[in-house]
Amino acid sequence: MQIKENFEIKPLTTYKIGGIVKRVYFPETQEELTELLRTLKNYIVLGSCSNVLFSSNGYKGDVIITSEMKNFEIRGTKVYADCGVKGPLLAQKTSEASLSGFEFMIGFPGSIGGDIFMNAGAHGQSISDCLISCCLFDKTKKEVVFKQKSEMEFSYRHSILHDSKYILLSAEFELKKLPQEEIKALIERNLNFRKTIQPSLATPNAGSVFKNPENDSAGRLLDKAGAKAFENDKVKVWDKHANFLINKGDATSEDILEMMVKMQKVVKDTYTIDLAPEIIFIGDKTKKEEELCNILYKIKTLK
Repeated sequence: MQIKENFEIKPLTTYKIGGIVKRVYFPETQEELTELLRTLKNYIVLGSCSNVLFSSNGYKGDVIITSEMKNFEIRGTKVYADCGVKGPLLAQKTSEASLSGFEFMIGFPGSIGGDIFMNAGAHGQSISDCLISCCLFDKTKKEVVFKQKSEMEFSYRHSILHDSKYILLSAEFELKKLPQEEIKALIERNLNFRKTIQPSLATPNAGSVFKNPENDSAGRLLDKAGAKAFENDKVKVWDKHANFLINKGDATSEDILEMMVKMQKVVKDTYTIDLAPEIIFIGDKTKKEEELCNILYKIKTLK
C-alpha cells in the first residue's frame, strides 16, 4: 500500500482543485482498507475524487483513496466489485458479457463506492436498480457487516452511507441478459448525450452542481434564470447545460463556491426554489469558505 505525506490532491480531483493533505493512503485490498478504518481516527474516504470540491486550503487529517481497489468478477449475471472499481470500466466489461444495467455509468468518472454513496443514476437507470447487497465497514463497531439493498435506504441521490456510520468495501449486483447490440446502442446513446450536452471528462468539472428539485430539473431552472451567462476569469457555467460548473484552469475552491452561491441565488430570486448542492465540499475551510458553505448547504459545518 502506498502512503504519501504532504500530498497535493489537486491532480486527482475531477475539478483539478485541492490543497495539501497531511497523509494519503492508497489501499489495494479490502483487508488493507479495513485495517486503516480500524486504526485511523481523523480521516476521509474518497474514490475517484469526482462529485466533490476539495478545499484549496487542504486537509490536516488523513485521506484514504480507494482508486487502487480494482478487483471485480463477473459470474453469470452476478457482478462483484470492490469500492474503487471505475464505473465506465464496469459498464464496458459487463456490456461485453451481454449484461445490461450499467450502461448509464459509461460517462461517469466515479467509482462504485461513490456511485452507491450518491445512488448515482442517469437515463432512467440508477445503481440501486441492480444492487443485491453491500459489504460495509461499521465505524461504530469497527467490524465488517453486510446489508441487503432494502437496508441501504436508497432515495434520490441518497443512501445510508450519508449517515457517516458505514464505509462501502464492495458490492454485489445482478444484471440482465440482453443482446449485445442493444446494450452497445444504449452505451452509444449515453456517450453521445454527454458529448453534445455535458462537458467531457477532460474538462475540469465535478458533474451536476445541484440536485434536481422534486418534479423539476435544476438545469432547466438555472437556464431559464439566466445562469448560462455566469462567467469570470476563473470559472464558468457550461454553455450547453447550466447545471455544470467549469474550472477554466486555475480556479480555487473559493472561486467555485462563490459561483455556486450566485447560481443558487438566481434560482431562488426567480422561482423561490432553493437548490440543494449535489457536490460535496471536502477539507479544511477558510473563513470565507465557511461562510459560503453556510449559505449553500444551510448548515453550520460540513465535513
